Amino acid sequence: MKKLLLQFIRESTLIVSVLFVLILTLKAEPKPVPLAQQPPVQQPDVRVVEMKQADLWSKREGFDAEVLTGNVIFYHEGAYMYCDSAYLYQQNNSFEAFSNVTMEQGDTIFVYGDYLFYDGNTRLARLRDNIRMEDQTATLFTDSLDYDRIANLGYYFEGGMLVDEENELTSYWGQYAPDTKEAVFSDSVKLVNEDYTIFADTLKYNTETKIADLLGPSRIVSDSGYIYTDRGWYNTLTEESRLFNRSQVYSNDGKKVLIGDTIFYNRLSGDGEAFGDMYLEDKERKTILKGNYGYYNEQTGYGLATDSAFVLDYSQMDSLFLYGDTLIMSTDSIYRNVKAFHNVRFWRSDIQGVSDSLHYSSRDSMIYMLGNPVIWNESNQILGYQINVYLNDSTVEKAHIIDYALAIQDRGVMDQYNQLSGKEMTAFFNNGELYNVLVEGNAMSLYYLVEDDGTVIGLNKTESPYLSMDIEEEKLQKLKLWPATTAVTTPLPQLLPEQKRLEGFVWLDYLRPLNSLDIFRRNIREIGDVDEQPQRRFEREDVTL
Repeated sequence: MKKLLLQFIRESTLIVSVLFVLILTLKAEPKPVPLAQQPPVQQPDVRVVEMKQADLWSKREGFDAEVLTGNVIFYHEGAYMYCDSAYLYQQNNSFEAFSNVTMEQGDTIFVYGDYLFYDGNTRLARLRDNIRMEDQTATLFTDSLDYDRIANLGYYFEGGMLVDEENELTSYWGQYAPDTKEAVFSDSVKLVNEDYTIFADTLKYNTETKIADLLGPSRIVSDSGYIYTDRGWYNTLTEESRLFNRSQVYSNDGKKVLIGDTIFYNRLSGDGEAFGDMYLEDKERKTILKGNYGYYNEQTGYGLATDSAFVLDYSQMDSLFLYGDTLIMSTDSIYRNVKAFHNVRFWRSDIQGVSDSLHYSSRDSMIYMLGNPVIWNESNQILGYQINVYLNDSTVEKAHIIDYALAIQDRGVMDQYNQLSGKEMTAFFNNGELYNVLVEGNAMSLYYLVEDDGTVIGLNKTESPYLSMDIEEEKLQKLKLWPATTAVTTPLPQLLPEQKRLEGFVWLDYLRPLNSLDIFRRNIREIGDVDEQPQRRFEREDVTL
């Protein structure tokens, strides 16, 4: 008995000791755990799809989904979703919604449809059949829409239509971002406005700015004309556009076209501004205007070109190529006017010319030249203060030189030139060849007299108030002077150098355009040929271009 008592005391003492140590341990302050070793704070799972309401709940045996019917409402991260019935997959955090489906994200986005599959983990909504997506600026219609709530982006892939107060856009594939108001359309894109229609391969559209970015081959059609481009933008409100990559702007009848590397175009005003290799053609009046910069108004028919600018008139059998630092072309219902300024050069097969300014009018088929004008025909050169060239159908009919005129013919023999000068001169042409010259006022001539065998007798000099000269095959056939005249012939051996030239003589054949490509040279005279003409002796009113 004593032994049992001692054993009990020892065991009790041990238990008490253990309890005492345990109490001391519990009372001691815990050592702080280093921050790096602290376990992460567990946040509640805010991605869980909440079922807010349903008239009836049921669970079928062997079926993972919970079945909800009647006025079903779900909520997930700021969006409410409504439907008539649904399958809720709590283990996947997703659900399927059927009939009268509605999604509301605040007061900004509303989506309607017949069917919805929503994944709460990815926040992706897949809607099908009779879908309508609305925000403050536009409405999207389609039958297949995937809406990514994280990116706030909806896209369709089986055809859809976006409508706002200005335009209606349809395509096979498209997407819309309510945050940026940007929509992208691809494959059979069509933008319909009450005034025009845009057909495109790929198009981006902003429902706030109403600007359409054309990102592929596109065609803009309206009553005023049509546009072809594969890159650019079009403001559907102001109808201003910027077009790139050799875009083409046509009139409604297709007879006028403006082409350029870059074009600014306004359909309402008809203004077109082209940069880089501008090409403007009027097919009805058979005129082409080119330059590295150009402007054209399709309503007024006014066009301007600068920087390597030239006009090609192919309305007649012999085309006219005209160059100037600045070219202006205007047209009306019938006629065409072309004005060229500074360093003007033109070429036709039967006549060529240079001047400081030029005006061509199809109304009277005339070319008006001012500012050191010079024209050439075969071996003949004519210069004066003002030259008017009359065209008849496809050929030159006559040239009228006003105030001071000097005609020079190169005989093809070294330093031998036939010359005529006077107050006014009219040169007549037949089939492109000079056949008669009439000088009125202070007529003077230097003409080499030639025998039938080609022997040169001498140089004949005449002075008279009036002079008429008939020419055939570039040879003098008949010379008529009236009413009074003086004439003297000097044999070749007795000719002095100063007797071989009329006052103001200058031979400028080196300035003559040689072909249609030679019109781009500058009209730079050699030192001895500058300001060699006599001072103007017969004052008259200038012709204003």
